[in-house]
Amino acid sequence: MNNKLYGHLIFELSKSGRKGYSLPEATMGGYSLPSTMRRSNDAELPECDEMTVVRHYTNHSANNFGVNNGFYPLGSCTMKYNPVINEETAAMTGFAGLHPLQPAETCQGALEVYYKLQQSLSAITGLSEFTLNPFAGAHGELTGLMVIRAYHQSRGDDKRVKVIVPDTAHGTNPASAAVCGLEVVEVKSNADGSVDVEHLKTLLDDSIAAMMMTNPNTLGMFERDIPTIAQLVHDCGGLMYYDGANLNPLLGACRPGDMGFDVMHINLHKTFSTPHGGGGPGSGPVGVRKGLEHLLPRPRVICEGDTYRIETDGEAIHVGEFLGNFAVIVRAYTYILSLGKENLRMVGPLATLNANYIKESLKDLYLLPINGLCKHEFVFDGLKDKSTGVTTMDVAKRLLDYGYHAPTIYFPLLFHESLMIEPTESESLDTIEGFIQVMRQIAKEAATDPELVKTAPHSTPIGRVDDVLAAKHPVLTYRQLSSES
Repeated sequence: MNNKLYGHLIFELSKSGRKGYSLPEATMGGYSLPSTMRRSNDAELPECDEMTVVRHYTNHSANNFGVNNGFYPLGSCTMKYNPVINEETAAMTGFAGLHPLQPAETCQGALEVYYKLQQSLSAITGLSEFTLNPFAGAHGELTGLMVIRAYHQSRGDDKRVKVIVPDTAHGTNPASAAVCGLEVVEVKSNADGSVDVEHLKTLLDDSIAAMMMTNPNTLGMFERDIPTIAQLVHDCGGLMYYDGANLNPLLGACRPGDMGFDVMHINLHKTFSTPHGGGGPGSGPVGVRKGLEHLLPRPRVICEGDTYRIETDGEAIHVGEFLGNFAVIVRAYTYILSLGKENLRMVGPLATLNANYIKESLKDLYLLPINGLCKHEFVFDGLKDKSTGVTTMDVAKRLLDYGYHAPTIYFPLLFHESLMIEPTESESLDTIEGFIQVMRQIAKEAATDPELVKTAPHSTPIGRVDDVLAAKHPVLTYRQLSSES
């Protein structure tokens, strides 16, 4: 863009004496702040006219990349299309204007949405009951582990303080277990990323509270030994926990509850289309099998005939005062109703088809460490030809020049040059073919003009940055503060 405001900081556009507002004289009197609450110096704020401010932020907003801008194949995060109807429904006055402390009789429609989404999630996952209270996937993980701990404690089984986590697990798994006061025990993976059942057997004893699993796993491969694993864990008195980050490819194909999982969380903002990123918004509903419903947190929505009420009594664990992130819940329920039972069954198979098509189309140029049918995502270990020194980071940066968001890189840690691609079910064949051609072009450039790739991106507002320097010495203020400040 040629606009001279593009890429500037708002402070750089400041001119002394300029204003972007004109407030009327106060007619309601005034209030003088106590001296202890007053600033000793004026706040350092930019002085700009309104049009400068509007253009500044409008131009910067063009840097935001999302599914609405282009292909966003971010592995493990399921950045799927969020239909506009979801936004329209969530913005309806009857929903957007609600207050969390309203009496139940004044918000029956909202409580009906809560209740029916809980029922829908139970039908989709094969679990008995859900709570929609957790505000994020990691919050859901913590809630689920709190349920498991409460289960063991309710039986006087206080020695169960260990959680088994695969070495390919999402980083939130061991973190959530630690926050819950549980000890993490790592189980090794086989060469294909699946759980090593023989190693698992050596870890099982009466100190195991649960085993956490993601299926498909972080390599996008279906864990075929889950019935055996679930039996082993249950036989030793532990429970099975399902990390719902990769639930998308299972929609319409199978249900975690039928596999033997006792507790699970769903990343509602991933699997059921709500846009996310940058820390929010999110929602992490937690479901449990029959017999564990009483351990779910309160408040919860109860249906009595044609009336819905909020139950607050009998809490076993506490994760919050309110009924979750309502706007995300409305979007997710809208998505489910829009697709309907028949079309929801197509989500998983289509996501799997798209991922396998890309994988098979690129495996001659990119190193595929695990052969076989993947599910919704797969992992390359960088380029096959590594002779020119072009890394996964370079490939990811070069993709930006072609208008694509980069896939997840350097995760999972099982491979040195991981490039994790997840297309989701929403993308057309034309989009996928275009991505494949660009990936092939980058592989060609890596072989014939490696410096072009190593110095990418070239067409973005900000070029290649020193990531290590930025992490170790971040610049957090516009102006360097003096030592006296």
